[in-house]
Amino acid sequence: MRSDNVTLVANVPRTAPFNGEDDFNTDLAFQGEYAYVGNFGGFSIYDIGDPENPELVSQVACPAQQNDVTVYRDLLILSIDEPQGGEGCDAPPGPPAWEGLRLFDISDKADPQYVGAVQTDCGSHTHTMIPQGDTLYVYVSSPGPEPQSVTCRPPHELIQVVEVPMDAPESARVVSKPNLFPQRGNETIASGCHDITAYPEKDVAAAACFGDGVLLDISDPVQPTVLQVLSDRENFEIWHSATFNNDGTKVVFGDEMGGGGQATCDRNTPSTKGANAIYDLVDGQLQRRGYFKIPREQQPDENCVAHNGSLIPVPGKDIMVQAWYQGGVSVWDFTDSANPREIGYFDRPPYPAGGIAGSWSAYYYNGYVYSSDIKAGLDVLRIEDPLTDPAGQVTMEDFNVQTQQSY
Repeated sequence: MRSDNVTLVANVPRTAPFNGEDDFNTDLAFQGEYAYVGNFGGFSIYDIGDPENPELVSQVACPAQQNDVTVYRDLLILSIDEPQGGEGCDAPPGPPAWEGLRLFDISDKADPQYVGAVQTDCGSHTHTMIPQGDTLYVYVSSPGPEPQSVTCRPPHELIQVVEVPMDAPESARVVSKPNLFPQRGNETIASGCHDITAYPEKDVAAAACFGDGVLLDISDPVQPTVLQVLSDRENFEIWHSATFNNDGTKVVFGDEMGGGGQATCDRNTPSTKGANAIYDLVDGQLQRRGYFKIPREQQPDENCVAHNGSLIPVPGKDIMVQAWYQGGVSVWDFTDSANPREIGYFDRPPYPAGGIAGSWSAYYYNGYVYSSDIKAGLDVLRIEDPLTDPAGQVTMEDFNVQTQQSY
């Protein structure tokens, strides 16, 4: 099922060794004519020089959750949020416990090489890159604490900042652990952050943390400072992700109600829950203006909730493409913050084998939408619409969704 303006132009199914029932496709990153796809089994590199005929270049087996991926120059980074027997890809799950970031040299796309790792408290659920020339700073987001865990002891009101010297990435290390919530008094309940989106050109970041949204000043990337803390106890369960508009005058925060495993796109769930909240930045403070949730009701066996998305680079408009798990891929316009609306979609039928499925991440890159589908593989979509067509004039050299660049 799809809208008339959206077409599936390619699908590349998962292939061995990443096609087991638990080998979920996860996040995406882009660089030049290549797409990088994370998977619980490792990561894959695709040649997308011809977007309608993607070709698999290589796969690196490196099992862990979630293996969210970013790329900068010849470096690829994976987030590991599950205790492993060691830092290397051949380490089995379990003790002795290690989790954090794994780093790879991708100068040879056909043969990436493991170069090192950084252990972090409570691992790394997601991470965010802030490039500063030959030094790369990485914000590590991780939930916690887990009082009985070796790797995730309380308190955990923090994010972690990793410094990566690009001329010696194997020497990467944690250089600071900013406490974002000193007012909480180091609670033992779930804290930390799920996802941080940085906009380095504007020296700001938006953090989606467990229970709150946070606006940060990152002019000093090693010591970010809190500008504002947002709460929405009535509607938000898990502040999952954040997206600035191009002007940096709005932030969209997504709520991953149910953690991605529940059917929240149904008539029994209010339209403000498991949705996106649109905030306008007014006099340096974020003010909520509206909510957006896909208008199509999903079946009771379809996990569906707001998940990873990105801007479609249309000058003068605020348009976003977004994954909704089994709710599919949605294209929506929030130029009018109080009245957002869907303008296109692609939605598969319920996954026949049941369980967790659907689009994990859906991002626009150089004329196409790429969707990392948990079970179906890599999808390439084309949207043809007067509202989005101007985006075809914008060319990006690379794209990591949590490090926004202006267009």
